[in-house]
Amino acid sequence: MNKIPSPRRGLDILDGYHSPQLDVSVRLNTNESPFPLPETFTEELEFEIKNLELNRYPNRSASELCLAIAERELLKENEVFVANGSNEVIQSICLAFGGPERSALIFEPTYAMHSQIAKITGTRVVDGFRDAEFKVDTNVALELIEKEKPEIVFLCSPNNPTGNSESPELINSILSELNSTGGLLVLDEAYKEFSETSFEPTVREESNLAFVRTFSKVWSLAGIRLGYLLAPEWCVNMVKTVSLPYHLDSVKQRVGILALKHKEAMKRTVDVTKEERKKVFDALISLPIKVWPSEANFLLFKPESIDAYKLWQELIEEGILIRDCSSWEGLEGCLRVTIGSENENDIFLDAVRKILK
Repeated sequence: MNKIPSPRRGLDILDGYHSPQLDVSVRLNTNESPFPLPETFTEELEFEIKNLELNRYPNRSASELCLAIAERELLKENEVFVANGSNEVIQSICLAFGGPERSALIFEPTYAMHSQIAKITGTRVVDGFRDAEFKVDTNVALELIEKEKPEIVFLCSPNNPTGNSESPELINSILSELNSTGGLLVLDEAYKEFSETSFEPTVREESNLAFVRTFSKVWSLAGIRLGYLLAPEWCVNMVKTVSLPYHLDSVKQRVGILALKHKEAMKRTVDVTKEERKKVFDALISLPIKVWPSEANFLLFKPESIDAYKLWQELIEEGILIRDCSSWEGLEGCLRVTIGSENENDIFLDAVRKILK
């Protein structure tokens, strides 16, 4: 019998990222936008693709897209890095600044891929934990940084799956400490546009602060897989060093450029999502359900009169898929619902009311 190759040490204990993809009529489990881009976008993209030289390699630095993002963010082109979704950005950060004998600090519960990607790159994960309201205690965070001296600290704001934004005091305190120890603070802002928080830190060459953002949510481009990094030039240069050549294809680059021209459409969908978020929050909180306030396009909630997993299963039977977080550490008994279109949200709420009766 042939002996098959063994995986690299440590990979055998990892689980892949799992989010069910079921054939249901209402999908509210992956925080996608329920709104497609305008028809004019589709027409523009069709024209652009016809004129792309797909027999040629793409622009290796994606310079035109980086410049378009930089102009929107009031930064320089060399302070932007684009990749295949924010997950590739996170992976590139871990490859550049993590790895064996290095560590990343993460505050659970939070976005699962921060920990997953760190482990895949051989980076030791240091687990910090949030309090009962999912906030990070500043003193606890600083003590962990002083003790562990992590090369990377991941903060998700608004945090997924809890929906709360990190406080300016926490961010400034962690950044001040990392500026002394030499660590990098990575602020994952996938849901930034849905937030009401006015705190606006920015990229500075002398600061160890980087931002990760995505086109998947407010730009309605989850199917394209496009994300970007905003960071000091020295950080962007190191991330580029570990990225593969021609890693971002020509179509993605054009899609990103075109999407940025539709900022008014994006703003309208964000406004609608915020209104629907309030409607769903108010409806759920009127039921025997604990709901946490959210600054993202989803709500975390905990049913009090029915087992969470049972509610999740019965919603599937009604053709509605939400995220089951009930078995996750720190989220026992919790579910998460993405804010969908008005009709999708109404269907979800009607089904919850029906099941709870």
